[in-house]
Amino acid sequence: MSETVIRASGLSKRYRLGSKVRYRALRDTLTDALRAPARLWNRREGGSKPFFWALRDVSFEVQAGEVLGVVGRNGAGKTTLLKVLSRITRPTGGRAQIRGRVGSLLEVGTGFHPELTGRENIQLSAAILGMPRRELVKRFDAIVDFSGVESFLDTQLKHYSSGMQTRLGFAVAAHLDPDILFIDEVLAVGDLEFQRKCLGKMGEVARDGRTVIFVSHHMNQIRSLCSRCLWLDRGSIREEGDTQTVVAAYESAVLSGEAHVADSKKVQLYQWEITGSQGQEDHRIEQHAPACFRFHAFLPKPIVRGVLGIHLDDELGRVIWHLDWSFTNLEAGPCVFQVRFPNLPLRPGPYMWRGAIFDGGEWSEIQSLIPPLIMATQPIAYTQANFHSILDLPFEIEVRSDNSLETSNQPSHSSLPAMERP
Repeated sequence: MSETVIRASGLSKRYRLGSKVRYRALRDTLTDALRAPARLWNRREGGSKPFFWALRDVSFEVQAGEVLGVVGRNGAGKTTLLKVLSRITRPTGGRAQIRGRVGSLLEVGTGFHPELTGRENIQLSAAILGMPRRELVKRFDAIVDFSGVESFLDTQLKHYSSGMQTRLGFAVAAHLDPDILFIDEVLAVGDLEFQRKCLGKMGEVARDGRTVIFVSHHMNQIRSLCSRCLWLDRGSIREEGDTQTVVAAYESAVLSGEAHVADSKKVQLYQWEITGSQGQEDHRIEQHAPACFRFHAFLPKPIVRGVLGIHLDDELGRVIWHLDWSFTNLEAGPCVFQVRFPNLPLRPGPYMWRGAIFDGGEWSEIQSLIPPLIMATQPIAYTQANFHSILDLPFEIEVRSDNSLETSNQPSHSSLPAMERP
């Protein structure tokens, strides 16, 4: 019989809306003391800020060697759950029993100190996990090789890009042999090649009998890696069980709009798709070519004059493209906005659609539409992930010398002969 290594009983986490968590100094304590009478008066007058339940009565068990997937829309409580299990965040209610050494990668740079070098952060993480120095020496080269940051090993972490920090963080978490590994969706920060390496390593960790809890918006990754799955919805477990069954139910709810249109009194965007796509890879673009996207929305009442707002963000959260499009006279019920592009010259990697609708009175909640848009094209100019350019533009180069003029219309990269202008 398998050993239970994680037992969560009634886990709940409540936040006060509008509150900020920060480091406290003496002046903060003195300021709070002076403000205490005002806070007391606000409570009496009913002016206290409302609460928000990020987790509400979550209970489950995980057996040793099990790979558990966690799915749900943005804001469902997935990251909060992992932070509570990792002892980063204290729960408001309930308890979680963890047996074994825990390794986690929840956010870029989690557990690292920006003023220390990559080498020093590896040593620090090993010391925190209780790993003997001689054991770290045996694994050090494998960690560095997997992360691919050998040239920057003695550089302070604050000078690393987010992708480099993610690679180093995953390499440390996976190679220090934790009994339990928590992985959030931060893998989206890495390039596609590194994502494949991470998924392979996670499979290896699972085959070694260790426990993995994996949060992702990539349903194919969940299907291939996880034997069991939790679907979180508004902080509670909506469904738990076999991965194929739970993922199918979640995808069905998303596609029908039910997962995003739970409140039928509000305007919401709830789904996007590439037109003409087939199968499960309908969020990938394989080549530089015309592309057409459909954005599905629900309107609880007719809109006489409205605005559709759409953002396309890169992996660092930068807005790559933005649309504010005015429309008139849309009837209540489901509707579809279709946007065509003659070409999308983006670098390979994941991108996220975000959108909202103005109904003439107020903007709807900004929705992050899943899954991410994956640009799977070969890069035109550079293959290195360290070049953080945004666009992947076709180009020509003209070369001039003092004595003669030589003109070359050949691209500057060996992979370019296959490139065609749209």
